[in-house]
Amino acid sequence: MKSLSDYFKHRVFIATTWLILNSISPFAISQESGGNVVLLHGLARTAGSMDSMEEQLIRSGYEVCNIDYPSRKHRIEKLARQYVVPAIQQCFADARIPVHFVTHSLGGIIVRQLSVAHKQINIGRVVMLSPPNKGSEVVDKIGTWGLFEWINGPAGKQLGTQASSLPNRLGPADFELGVITGNRSINLILSTLIPGPDDGKVAIENARLEGMQDFLVVEQAHPFIMGNQYVQNQTLNFLQNGYFEHE
Repeated sequence: MKSLSDYFKHRVFIATTWLILNSISPFAISQESGGNVVLLHGLARTAGSMDSMEEQLIRSGYEVCNIDYPSRKHRIEKLARQYVVPAIQQCFADARIPVHFVTHSLGGIIVRQLSVAHKQINIGRVVMLSPPNKGSEVVDKIGTWGLFEWINGPAGKQLGTQASSLPNRLGPADFELGVITGNRSINLILSTLIPGPDDGKVAIENARLEGMQDFLVVEQAHPFIMGNQYVQNQTLNFLQNGYFEHE
């Protein structure tokens, strides 16, 4: 019969072997969560477009709430109030804990709406990917077309560059913000509507926002930026440290 000491040695051996085979260290098991992160997809997209970002964040120790909201059906104010706020409160019940955000396109404008109109959400660090923070000239020029409205809905029509547009009325960031945007386009027709370098939907200059802590331009197009590994690594760096790693 094995002694009690031999039994515990055997159990430790099994546990250690399991950890090695699964590439997990005992220290990693005991680490606390890196924090709470909300993912907000872009216009006419779904939560599925943020799946690879979600997986990366989970692997890095974050608790993630990947929200699916009907971006084509309502104005931005209603999307924030009736869909995003309740989803955040359901995912993360403790309002005292800051909630970080990683957003794509329209999702960044929704966070700005939250910061202005929904102070009950304790916003932590935010990484916006290709946000139309100053609007998009695409909306200025074809936003009245029936096909545009059918594809993008009422929220899309709010994203012009006029001073009266919602993005330009929300004001500067009052939270820690890093912005990553692209300089590649897969839609050369839309790019002809945008002055200066752009990502096919948003001019680089229009992604900037007063009050942001850091800004990074990458060789990516608007629809795919959130799935890029380099962008995901930079996103993690900002969430952890409050800045991007500039080469």
